[in-house]
Amino acid sequence: MRVVSVINYKGGVGKTTIVANLAAELAFRGKKVLSIDLDPQASLTFSFVTVDEWHNNYEQSRTIKNWYDAFIDETTGFDLPSLIVNPARINNIIRRHGGKVDLICSHLGLINVDLELATRLGGASLRQARNNFLRVYSRFKQGLSAIAEGDYDYILADCPPNFNIVTRNAIVASDYFLVPAKPDYLSTLGIDQLRRHVSELITDYNNYVTQAGVPQWESISPNMLGVLFTMITIYGGQPISTQRQYIREIENLSVPMLTTYIRENKTIYGDAPEYGVPVVIKAVSGETYENVQQELENLTSEFIRIVQ
Repeated sequence: MRVVSVINYKGGVGKTTIVANLAAELAFRGKKVLSIDLDPQASLTFSFVTVDEWHNNYEQSRTIKNWYDAFIDETTGFDLPSLIVNPARINNIIRRHGGKVDLICSHLGLINVDLELATRLGGASLRQARNNFLRVYSRFKQGLSAIAEGDYDYILADCPPNFNIVTRNAIVASDYFLVPAKPDYLSTLGIDQLRRHVSELITDYNNYVTQAGVPQWESISPNMLGVLFTMITIYGGQPISTQRQYIREIENLSVPMLTTYIRENKTIYGDAPEYGVPVVIKAVSGETYENVQQELENLTSEFIRIVQ
């Protein structure tokens, strides 16, 4: 079971679209996927379930916020798998292929959870501060450990566009992190900073694990899966010149980069969340749709090659 977080400090780069379509195509290929929405905007949640479904069935007691609330309130007996739901519309399509997409929903109130988690950091002594750091930042990792081995091939976490405590929870729990980015100034500006922040988190966490010296805590080593360029404008079979300039700038950072590009198409991607079926597995016709689907299929193949 591989855990992959999807993150960029800049919002609006297609992060949630990538998670939804990657999950759908992996499941279409027979994989078992759990998608976890860690973004208070809940865009991934509403890519798979309607607002009414969420409001009637999940809002009060089956979101990731409820699970973090239990930690803050020190409530026992509340495990992460109890939050998992099975979105019907997408699974009706992919079930016959042997895969599945499950979901843990988000909640707007998750933004307040981060502030409350911050109050759990620190302590009256260095030992207490170290233990609190490990307890808070490993919360998500500990929750995932309750999922039975073999239940899923992949867990995809859609992170908020920042490096808050919930995002750090996801990084600590991950084997890889993927960075979707639009090739423009603002979207690429924070990539090197994100890489440094992840490196610092890994160093601090592992130092505390070593100092604690108890089996409860394990060292972490999440790898950067790569930068995935999204919202590409294709002209003459390649990105337009202004976008190629920013792609070269990221190349100069010597960070991993995926070879697949995802083109921009607001019409095709815009309709998908309304119907709960990601673009990559929709029955469509026409060259434009087929090109978009082919890119998403190529992304999935590249993802599988890297995440072994």
